[in-house]
Amino acid sequence: MAKRLDIIIFGATGYTGKVAVEKILTLANSSDSLTWGIAGRNEAKLKEVLKEVGEKIGKDLSKIDIFVASVDDDLSMKNMTRQCKVLVNCVGPYRHCGEQAVKSCIETGTHHVDVSGEPEYMERMQLLYHKQAEEKGIYIVSACGFDSIPAEIGCLHFMQQFEGDVCSVESFLQMRNKKKQQGPAINYATWECMVHGLANAKDLRPIRKQLFPNRPPVLTPKQKPRGSVFSNPVGDGWCMPFLGSDQSVMRRSQYHFNSEKGWRPVQVQCYFSVASFSTVLTCIIIGFLFSILTKYKWGQNLLLKHPKLFSFGFVGAKGEGPNEESRKNTEFNITFVGDGWSAKKTEGQQQTTLPDTRVTTRISGMDPAYGLAAIGVLVCATTILKEANSMPGRGGVYPPGAAFIDTSLMAELQANGVKFEVVEKKKLPNNKL
Repeated sequence: MAKRLDIIIFGATGYTGKVAVEKILTLANSSDSLTWGIAGRNEAKLKEVLKEVGEKIGKDLSKIDIFVASVDDDLSMKNMTRQCKVLVNCVGPYRHCGEQAVKSCIETGTHHVDVSGEPEYMERMQLLYHKQAEEKGIYIVSACGFDSIPAEIGCLHFMQQFEGDVCSVESFLQMRNKKKQQGPAINYATWECMVHGLANAKDLRPIRKQLFPNRPPVLTPKQKPRGSVFSNPVGDGWCMPFLGSDQSVMRRSQYHFNSEKGWRPVQVQCYFSVASFSTVLTCIIIGFLFSILTKYKWGQNLLLKHPKLFSFGFVGAKGEGPNEESRKNTEFNITFVGDGWSAKKTEGQQQTTLPDTRVTTRISGMDPAYGLAAIGVLVCATTILKEANSMPGRGGVYPPGAAFIDTSLMAELQANGVKFEVVEKKKLPNNKL
């Protein structure tokens, strides 16, 4: 059998997949030993991607390995996954297309990472395949893109900087374009995942009952969510609850830390900020329409058929992605504000006072939705290749925080343009609970 490639990018003809092909060349240039290929349903389109990216960067990519595979053909999937050590899966919606790749990876002993932001898919994969992946000695890690690497690794950075026992943390996501946004901000596939994710949110309850049979400990003081709209406490503008997957992914990691390491789980609430109240009203209207229409099949079809209309131009039509220049001019930051105790208690002991310390940290970077997503999932893949011995257990299905806490992933993200910083540390008035 020929030697396996290090990485295959599956779904290389999609928007995120193409960006991943561009970004892997940066990683390959810094590591002469990294071997990779691309895969998808259409060989001609895959060749066109290599030609297009090659012309863009001035490099001949015609000798890069190509694999034809479809989630509708189990044999083609296994023929692909057995050719690599890590599959970078960019084929969504993952609710419909993800499990086939996970199954093939387990059968062929291949690690799997993806950029899913779909909680139902991620938690169902953990429920169904964790033991099988562990027995095979492979790692299945989802949410390795913008959902939810900045939130997860940013929270790990916050925990490292806190040094004591963390009670709770709030995250505030802010995205700004340095120039006026030209065209859609996200592509159709992302919108499609959002529609299916909300439409099937009800499926999460029975999955979670099985996945988390032991309730986490009752924590005091209990974190209270903020209101639906409030003034941004860490900057300008207004904040609203962030309805993406970050919060559910971060809570899965905290559950793991509590059950496997005996750590006090950090309570988490996630928010996002916008610059003007008119944008708040637009978000409320989109959210209202989304919540109503996703309840019905005809409504889901309307959302999928007219993404520009129902997103007020924020989402592109099918096959239409964000303008590259506009995308690369988008900057983001997530500010983490958390309270806790400077003195760490030993396992089993309870804190008897209100939190006495507040720490604020921040993670920031450029091109978050696609450039950072591609870098994130690729760096997760190379971290598995180099540091699997530092990851939990012998294998399994994990969220990224739990998977990579003891690896150099944070340093690798920093080396690829992501900034981590401490904003403030201060003492709080201390009172008895």
